[in-house]
Amino acid sequence: MKRTTWYVVLVAAVIVVAATLGYAFVWRPRQAEQTEDESRSAVVERGAMLVAVSASGNIEPQARVDLFFQSTGRVAEVLVEMGDLVEAGDALARLDSERLALQVQQAQAALASAEAQLAQLTRGARPEEIAAAEANLRALEAQASAASANLDQLAGGPGDAQIAAAEAELASAITQQKSAQDAHDMTMKCFEFSWGGKKRNICPALGVPEEQARYNLNAADVALAAAQASLEETLAGAGADELRLSQANVWAAAAQRDAAQAQLELLLNGATEGQIAAAEAGVEQARAALESAELLLAEATLRAPFAGVVAQVNATVNEMAPAQLPAVTLLDVSGFHITLGVDEMDVGRLAPGQAAQVTLDALPDVVVVGSVERVAPAARIRDGVVYYDVVVELDPTTAPIRADMTANVTIVVEELSDVLLIPTWVVRVDSYTGQTYVNQQVEGEIVRTDVELGVRHQGVAQVLSGLSEGDVAVWVEESAFRFGAR
Repeated sequence: MKRTTWYVVLVAAVIVVAATLGYAFVWRPRQAEQTEDESRSAVVERGAMLVAVSASGNIEPQARVDLFFQSTGRVAEVLVEMGDLVEAGDALARLDSERLALQVQQAQAALASAEAQLAQLTRGARPEEIAAAEANLRALEAQASAASANLDQLAGGPGDAQIAAAEAELASAITQQKSAQDAHDMTMKCFEFSWGGKKRNICPALGVPEEQARYNLNAADVALAAAQASLEETLAGAGADELRLSQANVWAAAAQRDAAQAQLELLLNGATEGQIAAAEAGVEQARAALESAELLLAEATLRAPFAGVVAQVNATVNEMAPAQLPAVTLLDVSGFHITLGVDEMDVGRLAPGQAAQVTLDALPDVVVVGSVERVAPAARIRDGVVYYDVVVELDPTTAPIRADMTANVTIVVEELSDVLLIPTWVVRVDSYTGQTYVNQQVEGEIVRTDVELGVRHQGVAQVLSGLSEGDVAVWVEESAFRFGAR
């Protein structure tokens, strides 16, 4: 951006036309003919001036937004192209959202579960729930008692009744085994008889009866061995491992009984404030998780935040969403403005509402008008120079202006009328005192005349004192003549 400059425009009889058309007419002083010593002269004239600030910047749209996908994923659809006009809310591009939709369903289920738990705590127990809890407690109490009794029995050793029962079981097994053995032996007997003068042996029980008898004998042998082992274990008493296992069963049964008791008391007494508060917090957490999942699903579709034109598209179907570049860039071209960096020496003369004229490098024959919208209250420093941001809003126009075009802006800050003007090339500065002066032609002589100047720029200066309208100032090499004092 160019540093701002002051310039002076002299407008004579056509000041009204110049303000209407927005063109700057540069005053050119009348010059006398060159003399033999090649001196140049200019006549002091009276006229009007427009004082303005000029700066350059770039055309900016009403709004510009870079749209990024908020989650990673593969691009499923790209619905716009560069240059498309869209309305607010229009879909621009979409990610593959199957995974995100599943996350929403899971979050919905978690919220429903948390709400059901809270509802159960707040409404209290139903009669059938209390009855079921009481029945469960009684059953677990019976299991705990049985486990405790079994432990006591193991710890006290076998009783007479246990030993008698084991001995009776063994006697019964012996009897059954002997009967099975006898039956099996009978199936193995054969008989001898004579037929046709020849002796023959017949074993009538061989075959299926013998196989069945053998199976029964094997079963009886197994039962006898088991009965003998049981009697031996009963006589020997419980071992350390069996006692530890029985003790563990007692503890487990007691824990289940206590849990059932606590559950019944909860149903009878209702939930505490702490339990309800914890359930409510669980519901809020589940609801927040659902909202987050729904937001991610919604953000899988890029939508236009305002009506505008698509300036750039970097998303490609079936490729991963771009991470470093925006997927879509959108411009609001309903209006345009220019942000100028104005030097601190000039910003004091600018205020909202001042008229501005804009020319464009891309459209040299176009002049756009606008006005100062706002002046920044604080400065920016760039390369050691203090600047203030000044925003110029452009009036509606049919000119084909586009975002980022280079623009040159002129802001009229003051209109001076009936002032004296001379070209700056005739002005000299005393190197010792710093006094400005001109060489004035008076009755054929050249005389030094001190002058006080006002606004000056681009070769034109305002004369505040020292000269009058019609005076002639000349430029010559001072070594070529002697000038008188005035």
